[in-house]
Amino acid sequence: MARSHGSTIEAANAELMVRGNLDAIPEFFAPDYVAHLTDRDMTGGHDAIRRVLRMYQRAFTDIRVEVEILVKARDRVAWQRRLRATHHGSFKGFPGTGRRIVWRDMVTSRFQDGLIAEDWIITDLAERLLLARKR
Repeated sequence: MARSHGSTIEAANAELMVRGNLDAIPEFFAPDYVAHLTDRDMTGGHDAIRRVLRMYQRAFTDIRVEVEILVKARDRVAWQRRLRATHHGSFKGFPGTGRRIVWRDMVTSRFQDGLIAEDWIITDLAERLLLARKR
């Protein structure tokens, strides 16, 4: 039985972000997946997802994710997640602080054939890392 779009998002966050199981990427994402970020598009499908998740794994420990499904449409889900983790390693120029941080991502996901084909993502992670550094 196929999962709902909302349950796919929840399962992907649990399996990939929390458990760190990168082998599960094809279970959730289309091979030609694209992420639309604030300043650029991330292409490269599964390999790009794997690189980004490894970057998170190196920088943050004990990641916890709370997913809130906001709006569901035919092939799209707009959702928010709150992430909590300890910032141990360098992340995009921010040296590890050893501090617990909380940040939010707002995402709209488009599905194709039951898999996430595209995401539009806005995050406040950089702002939170700046604040953690100043404390």
